[in-house]
Amino acid sequence: MDGAVIRDRGSVSVEVAILAPAFIALLVLAGVAGRTAVAAEAVEAAAHDAARAASISRDAGTAGQRARDAAVRQLDWRGLSCTDTPTVDLSGAVNGQATSFAAAFRSSVGQQASVTVRLTCTVDLSDLRLDALPGMPSSRRVSASFTSPLDRYRSRG
Repeated sequence: MDGAVIRDRGSVSVEVAILAPAFIALLVLAGVAGRTAVAAEAVEAAAHDAARAASISRDAGTAGQRARDAAVRQLDWRGLSCTDTPTVDLSGAVNGQATSFAAAFRSSVGQQASVTVRLTCTVDLSDLRLDALPGMPSSRRVSASFTSPLDRYRSRG
């Protein structure tokens, strides 16, 4: 009986040495997934706010600036810092047909028109990066878009 106990001595150390890197890698991947999910939610909210800010403006110039300001303000409020300036792409639609952002604001009163804001942010993951995990990204691009209608019965410029 004592011989069996002596033969098993040190097996826990070997098991820990084998399983610890896998466990650490799993924790890092969970961190990457969590940070990406939080960033996606923040970018979605920022795109929503930006589209809404654009849609209540009367002209394309003001709408574009308000959309960018709203997106940055929402990302700051949520504590998401992009590796560079977030990309804000603006487009429009009139009577269901895709058009430019400015053309949506030039549409006649009474026509259905909408504006779409597509927001893209690159999230830094370098602090979660492990050299032991090949192919792990050091950053991830997160995008979201939101469409908001323009008031049909309000003058536009």
